[in-house]
Amino acid sequence: MTRALPIPAFLVERMRFLLRVLNNPRKIGAVAPSSAALGRAMAAQIPAGGGAILELGPGTGAITRAILAHGIAPERLTAIEYDSDFASLVKARFPRVNVVRGDAFDLTRTLGHTEPFAAILSGLPLLNFPTEQRTQLLTQVLARLAPGAPFIQFSYGLKPSVPAPVGATVSQAARVLLNLPPARVWVYRKTQGA
Repeated sequence: MTRALPIPAFLVERMRFLLRVLNNPRKIGAVAPSSAALGRAMAAQIPAGGGAILELGPGTGAITRAILAHGIAPERLTAIEYDSDFASLVKARFPRVNVVRGDAFDLTRTLGHTEPFAAILSGLPLLNFPTEQRTQLLTQVLARLAPGAPFIQFSYGLKPSVPAPVGATVSQAARVLLNLPPARVWVYRKTQGA
């Protein structure tokens, strides 16, 4: 009798991700989970110091893992995930992170009132959404940041997913070739007095 070889964990994760993509390609927006290199590039933009951190769309938790490896205590991190399977997966992998199943495009309903965040990171596939919806998300996110705090968003596009609105700036912080597909990390900040 032949014994079946165990399936490596990374392959199980890729298969789970692919099934979610096939079920809802618009909401997932990628062909593979974010790479460790992309996660590190995003986490590197988190400023030193205290304060709560918010992650939008953690998916399988690749960026979550990088945030924690960057030195952020899990109790400081809240992750909002729309997909119930991904939310359960992230909660199981990172039990001390506050995982909220909800809609990142409606932060008032999902989070209620919160203190300003020291940084907000997003793995949302913004280019899959209409411009108006992207702009509304950016407005909500910028309103929830502490003064000078970054909103960190990656994109597969050559330009930011959303132009910086009046009262904010956007700059490219990193280009990550070791991701499928290659990605760029964009950092938005409110300007002084905005």
